[in-house]
Amino acid sequence: MATTSNKTPSTKGVDSRIAENRKALFNYAIEERYEAGMVLEGWEVKALREGKVQLTDGYVVIREGEMFLIGCQINPLHTASSHVSPDAVRTKKLLLHKEQIRRLVGKVEQKGYALVPLNLHWKTGKVKCEIALGRGKAEHDKRDTIKDREGKREVERAMKSRSR
Repeated sequence: MATTSNKTPSTKGVDSRIAENRKALFNYAIEERYEAGMVLEGWEVKALREGKVQLTDGYVVIREGEMFLIGCQINPLHTASSHVSPDAVRTKKLLLHKEQIRRLVGKVEQKGYALVPLNLHWKTGKVKCEIALGRGKAEHDKRDTIKDREGKREVERAMKSRSR
């Protein structure tokens, strides 16, 4: 009987997230979410299976009707082929329908909107990137988010200590 690890795309019922950009949820108020395919090289897919990716500094741009993910760092494995020269911060093309891209162009041109990557995940054996149209939060909105998070922690601590 063959066993599969939790990081392979073929496992069922296991969280298929590869990487998540929590900073994006803090810095942006998310309005719309999209799932885009990614054009990757072989060594990048192998590195993603090992979880060697960082999305925090990533952002999405639209050039000539095509979407690109910039700043996403995929660190190559030490066992990468000798005939391939891996570039960790290579610009990756995102795949979406043309009408979706046209719609996003109009929204991104408005002041305060940006396209940010939220996470990378497996879907039917392929790597997908969840991107979001977000409006940048003001400093006071970020403080409110922190205050709400701290309040929830205090309530949880009180409930936990009360149940003892």
